[in-house]
Amino acid sequence: MKTLAAKEKLSKIIQSVEQNGVQAENLIEDLKALREIAKMEKDPLVVKLLRFTYEYLQEIGAFDVEGQFEEDEEGNRFPVEGIEDQENLVYLLSLLQNAEQKVNREELKDYRDALKSELY
Repeated sequence: MKTLAAKEKLSKIIQSVEQNGVQAENLIEDLKALREIAKMEKDPLVVKLLRFTYEYLQEIGAFDVEGQFEEDEEGNRFPVEGIEDQENLVYLLSLLQNAEQKVNREELKDYRDALKSELY
């Protein structure tokens, strides 16, 4: 998120989820509004990820997506288990705060792929 409006909106969403969890009032509408800002910023990864996120929340009513991964010594990747929905969503939203960073973009792509496979 590049613009001040996007950063402020994202901060409010994170605060709301931290206080109220994935059932926060207006969460889906707020994510849709943030997606519109991302469209203006011309970041297709963030646009798609936000759409998948609110669609998943609408359909499942939770955020139990396995989008965080760990690597072992041999380079094998496996999903991190035991993460609560609220913590998982806050982590994803926190990655969006610096979506331009290379490491964050890789993790955002992991979430995008995980959400896409769950939804479609």
